[in-house]
Amino acid sequence: MTELFLGKQHGRPGYDAAVPPALRIRPGTGQMIAFETDDAVYAELDDHGDLAALQAPLNPVTGPVYVEGAKPGDALAVHVHEIRLGAYGWSQSLPGTGALQHRMPAHVVSRRIPIDAEGVHLTDRHVVPARPMIGCIGTAPASGTNSTVMPTTALGGNMDLTDVAPGATVYLPVEVEGALLSIGDIHAVMARGESSFVAIEAAGVAVVSIDLVPDAHLRAPRVETDEEWIFVGLGDPVQESVRRGYEDVFDTLVDEHGWDRMDAYAVMSALVHSELGGPTGSETPDPLHPFRAVGAVTLHRLPKSVL
Repeated sequence: MTELFLGKQHGRPGYDAAVPPALRIRPGTGQMIAFETDDAVYAELDDHGDLAALQAPLNPVTGPVYVEGAKPGDALAVHVHEIRLGAYGWSQSLPGTGALQHRMPAHVVSRRIPIDAEGVHLTDRHVVPARPMIGCIGTAPASGTNSTVMPTTALGGNMDLTDVAPGATVYLPVEVEGALLSIGDIHAVMARGESSFVAIEAAGVAVVSIDLVPDAHLRAPRVETDEEWIFVGLGDPVQESVRRGYEDVFDTLVDEHGWDRMDAYAVMSALVHSELGGPTGSETPDPLHPFRAVGAVTLHRLPKSVL
């Protein structure tokens, strides 16, 4: 089957149901769709180092793709098959962003990172294997526009999860007819949590296929890998995010798999690991501080071996 290609000219900031579809597909066919992503904003910052003078959008997402038959209450199952990287990526320190902002200068610091057969050249001494992943993946909201920077929402967005990588399946709630899937913000390699808010950002191509899960009624995204189900918690403060993630794991075991409630409680206490997710938060930030996260994204890892 021929791969369908969506070029980066279809990229724009935000998830918005008013944007006409760039492509329409039938789910469940195995059709491969290639989303080309852009790193123009990082090249601009490398050129002039001025956030106020940017022309390119931050975190544009390519799409949207209209999925035939998708309706509110359903979920998309987006299978990530391949991520193709370009010849370089970017590491950049941006003023006022990330956990290390008070340790870095009050101006943009930029480094172009070569990517080749040896790996990702972080420094002259540190070359690591590429571990490409998708930072932004989501569907369109029923009203308004969801950000591709922050916050992460129940429909996805800038989750920045290392698990959204080749071999994984991302389950995304559907809120509008056709779902309107968009993808962007590829990373060549990223540590969990993305301390700097900017990992090794890279242009590339993400190749996915799409299935439809009718009447899934998810309240947040989920990620499936060979070994785990990963439940995304969203809430403010972080304790609320953790609680909601735990609830989704518990309800899956009890309601979907028929477990005894105390069995679920005991297994979760022993084997379900939780951690902070990406750095983008779960609530809209103060407009005066657009990179300051409010609330939290948390992850809750259920081993498939217990099911």
